Amino acid sequence: MFEQLQKKWKVNSLQLALILCTFAIGGSATGFAGKKIMNALAIGQDWLWTLVYILLITIIWPMAVILISIPFGQYSFFIKYIRKIGNKIGIGEKSQEPEVMSRESGVGTKEIRLAIFASGGGSNAAKIIDHFHSHPAVKVALIASNNPNAGAFAVAEKNHISTLFINKKVFFSENSYINELKSTKIDFIILAGFLWKLPSVLIREYPGKIVNIHPALLPKYGGKGMYGHYVHEAVIASKERESGITIHYADELYDHGKVIFQATCPVLENDTTETLAERIHALEHEHYPKIIEQVLKG
Repeated sequence: MFEQLQKKWKVNSLQLALILCTFAIGGSATGFAGKKIMNALAIGQDWLWTLVYILLITIIWPMAVILISIPFGQYSFFIKYIRKIGNKIGIGEKSQEPEVMSRESGVGTKEIRLAIFASGGGSNAAKIIDHFHSHPAVKVALIASNNPNAGAFAVAEKNHISTLFINKKVFFSENSYINELKSTKIDFIILAGFLWKLPSVLIREYPGKIVNIHPALLPKYGGKGMYGHYVHEAVIASKERESGITIHYADELYDHGKVIFQATCPVLENDTTETLAERIHALEHEHYPKIIEQVLKG
C-alpha cells in the first residue's frame, strides 16, 4: 500500500512518512477542535448537531493540515492536494498557465516546466531554482534523484518543489517514468550531477530537450566513471594546464551529445582535487543557469 501511495503522490519514503503523520495529526486536531466548538455552541445531540459538526470539520480540516504541514516541510504537497480536492468539487478556479518565451520577444503561449535530475548535494539545482525563481515564463516543477539521501531533495523541500525518487528497475524499463513526467507537464529536463546513463526511451520522448553539465572540457575526461573527484584526479594526474565545464545536449551515451557551451579555468601547480573542484563549481554556478535560459529561448 505504501509503495502505491509513493508512486501515486510521486514522493520518496521520508516524504510519505511525513505526509501520513500530517494527515494523522491534522485529523486528530480537527476532531478535537470541532468538539470543543460544538460544546461551546451547546447544540443538542440531534440531527442539527450532526449537520453543524460535519460542516465545522469540513472547514477546519484543510486549515489544520496546512498548518501542521509547515513544520513537517510538506506545505507544498498539501496546498496542491487541497486545491485538487477543491477543483474536483467545483470550488476554486483552475490556474491559467502563464506565457513563455518565444525566440524573439520572450512571449509565447504557455509556461515552460523544468525537471532537474540530480544525484548529489544539489548545489547546481539550487542555483537554477534561484535563477528562475521570479521568471514569469519558466518554472522548476520537479526535482528527481536516484539517491534517497540526495541533498537535492532538501533543496526541493526548501523551495516547495515536487520530488520524484527514481528506482533503477523502473528507470530502465519501457516506461522510464515518462508517465510521471508527463503528468507533471515537464517540457525540459536538466541534468545537474545525475550519475546514471539515460535510457533510450527517455531520449526519444524528449529529443533535444535534455541538457547536461560535465566538470571537464569534453571530449576529454568523459565517459563511464568520470564524475566528481574522479574527473579532477584524472586532470591533475595528466598535468593539464586547464580544465573547465562543458554544457551539452544529452544522448544515450555518457558525456556525449552536441556541445552547447564550454568555459575554462587554469589548473594550478599545487592544485588538489578539492581546490580544482571549487574552481569548477564556481564556473558551473555562474554559467549553467544562464545557458539553460539561452537554450530555452532557442
